[in-house]
Amino acid sequence: MRRFLIDTDTASDDAVAIVMALRAPDVKVEALTVVAGNVALDQAVQNALYTVEVCGASVPVYRGLDKPIMRPLENAADIHGADGMGDCGLALSGRTPAEGRAVDVIVDTILGSPGEITLVCLGPLSNIAAALLRAPEIADAVGRVVIMGGTGVHGPGNVSAMAEYNFWADPEAASLVTESGMPLEFVGWDISISSAIKTPDRYATLEAIDTPLSRFAIDVSKAVKRFADEHGMDGDDLPDPIAMAHAIDPSVSEVSRLHVNVMFGDGGQRGVLEIDRMGFIGGEPNVDIVTHYPSDHFFDMLFVSLRDA
Repeated sequence: MRRFLIDTDTASDDAVAIVMALRAPDVKVEALTVVAGNVALDQAVQNALYTVEVCGASVPVYRGLDKPIMRPLENAADIHGADGMGDCGLALSGRTPAEGRAVDVIVDTILGSPGEITLVCLGPLSNIAAALLRAPEIADAVGRVVIMGGTGVHGPGNVSAMAEYNFWADPEAASLVTESGMPLEFVGWDISISSAIKTPDRYATLEAIDTPLSRFAIDVSKAVKRFADEHGMDGDDLPDPIAMAHAIDPSVSEVSRLHVNVMFGDGGQRGVLEIDRMGFIGGEPNVDIVTHYPSDHFFDMLFVSLRDA
């Protein structure tokens, strides 16, 4: 069994990605660590706990940072709904997370099993940056680090002209993580909108599955679907699930290894990837950037995870 540690700002697409991991037959999810991002921390924790419960799993959920490491939180409730889960009436309160701090769990899990942990990051990188500041040695001890973040190959951004939300929300954390020496794999928003859009045909296939998990995946995406419809997209996209698909099955990914910096501060450069394709910066390649993930393969994985066992 491969061992995953998932860091999440749990909203609609995070929840679907978590389902994929919990249903993968050869993956053991050690824990969910939660960070503020799409919604405030308390709501994200409740959303994670609800998702674990829906899957009938017994994975601990830990509270992490309630804001970025150097700036206030700017959430994405306008995209995912006020509760982050599509405002579809789910009972998203009253559950109790595990005792302990997410940053400590990240450090202790990685150092306790050197080379064995795949860290999958679905939200702003605040928890991961804090873990690196506490224990820089986790950079060499972690097996893989798969990050849904950036928009580095095809563009565009989803929160500014060139920036993706997770890196834009906490660009200082994203910069620190990118420069840490961790074995990084970026799956950007550009991959989601090229390979993970629920077109009408795919939406119909999802509806036809008609299981509790498929209905859950539809319900939590209602706010995002409304947003996509209003903005003329072919359907709502699934950035965190396609990042999870790469984490589970990277064998079909096309990847370029490049030197990458994440720009921070404010203004148009905030959270933007500086990708050195021509060797102008001179740094060693530090990130495997996914440049393509087959759409049919992704949706096959997604649909299998939502069917009855």
